[in-house]
Amino acid sequence: MLQPVLGRLNRLHYILISKVCVHQVHSSSSVCADSRCDGLYPGHIHTTPFQKAMLAVGSGVAALQDPYRHDMVAVLGETTGHLALMNIRDKMRNDPEGYTILTERPRIRLSTLDLKEMTSLPDGSFGREYLRFLEENRVTPDSRADVKFVDDEELAYVMQRYREVHDLLHTLLGMPTNMLGEVAVKWFEAAQTGLPMCVLGAVLGPLRLNARRLQSLFTSLGPWALQNGHRSRCVLSIFFERRWAQSIEDLRKELNIEPPPVILTAANRRNI
Repeated sequence: MLQPVLGRLNRLHYILISKVCVHQVHSSSSVCADSRCDGLYPGHIHTTPFQKAMLAVGSGVAALQDPYRHDMVAVLGETTGHLALMNIRDKMRNDPEGYTILTERPRIRLSTLDLKEMTSLPDGSFGREYLRFLEENRVTPDSRADVKFVDDEELAYVMQRYREVHDLLHTLLGMPTNMLGEVAVKWFEAAQTGLPMCVLGAVLGPLRLNARRLQSLFTSLGPWALQNGHRSRCVLSIFFERRWAQSIEDLRKELNIEPPPVILTAANRRNI
């Protein structure tokens, strides 16, 4: 009974996104002839509160059906995260390193990474371990979608930064991209950022775990992730691109993050 309802909601969600995009294109072309018309950022799609609510519901349903639908997770985060993004932005402004990030607006892409230099770094360095994470989990920083639905240029960058730092956080926490690793990271992110998307993932993610992994989550990984998420320094205030040569052990100590209590591997990425 539930599956047909989810399917209908999913289809309605795609229809709404299409209408919003078409409306934005026509509005942009009729109101102004250049990119200065709304003063926000390239790719921005203005939505009303009602449209945001509908997008949030549809993307939430789609993400519940398939947690690996990163496009739907992205829409959910953008349409529900305004207050949390303001809080993160304020933390970054009050941190010297975070303020530099907001000022310089670095992006994490393959084109911005010096792969040759990072490959030459010793094992145990943050940069080398990040490359190892990308290789073992078969992921790329270029897979992170650009922000579209955040109606504030600076907050849009904060969301983009969160999105691009996600794999670095996996590396820092020692978590692979299988379901248990993703849920553990979401528990950390929920505790640290307060983003509704992260809270929802932390609550619903365990439903996809088997009994053995549920026990591991609730007895060790979960409490560890929540505790470290609460007490550690804001990870979005870390200029990771300038920390590649730093040992991951020293970086964890600096950020007040303990090593994971359980070692997970990247094998069988979608195995729950």
